[in-house]
Amino acid sequence: MLELILCAIALALVQIFAMPALNLHQMKYLLSNRDTEVELSAVAKRVQRAAKNLQESLPIFLTLALLSIHYQVDNSDPAIGWLLCRLAHFLCYTLGITMLRSVAFVGSLIGLGVMALALL
Repeated sequence: MLELILCAIALALVQIFAMPALNLHQMKYLLSNRDTEVELSAVAKRVQRAAKNLQESLPIFLTLALLSIHYQVDNSDPAIGWLLCRLAHFLCYTLGITMLRSVAFVGSLIGLGVMALALL
């Protein structure tokens, strides 16, 4: 489970740094205090929204994963499912694939639900 926690954190870091990577032509803005807004590309905006969405569910995943370790509950399969769904969500969001993105999002919620139920 520890490896899955580290993978989830790595996914979060990739998403955090993907938006600046897509806007390297605006390096002056990225290195500034960002007192003013800069126009982002549609892809950069989608990456930013995907990262924000992950930040909303990552604490739930980490809590369930740590509880699984503490109570010695094998939640590896739903955790892998959550991680794969979150990766698919990020890729679909970035590429603008709306229907599959929604399926991946619901799949990640199911993964969290299965993890929670296993702890009962």
